[in-house]
Amino acid sequence: MDEQKKSDERENHFEEKVGEKSRRKIKARRKSQKGVWFGLGMFGLVGWSVTIPTLLMLALGIWIDSISNSQYSWTLMLLVVGIAIGCLNAWYWIKQEGKEIE
Repeated sequence: MDEQKKSDERENHFEEKVGEKSRRKIKARRKSQKGVWFGLGMFGLVGWSVTIPTLLMLALGIWIDSISNSQYSWTLMLLVVGIAIGCLNAWYWIKQEGKEIE
């Protein structure tokens, strides 16, 4: 009998969790009828969040290369760093929007 109670409690807890998640998703779907402009804005945000760090690191690399006689290309190294920072930045923004939807 004790086993049956535990099983019933687990089922009720599971049903409550599933119900809560589906209510949140339904609410988010109703709320998130944002349209084309929101999508274009998000596309632009992701694009600029990659572009700006990349261009800044590229400019810094060109400047360092112009003042130093290094055997390594600072421009290429900082270009890769800028792209990596930009991608992490874009990932962060997309993750934030995903949290809002759920």
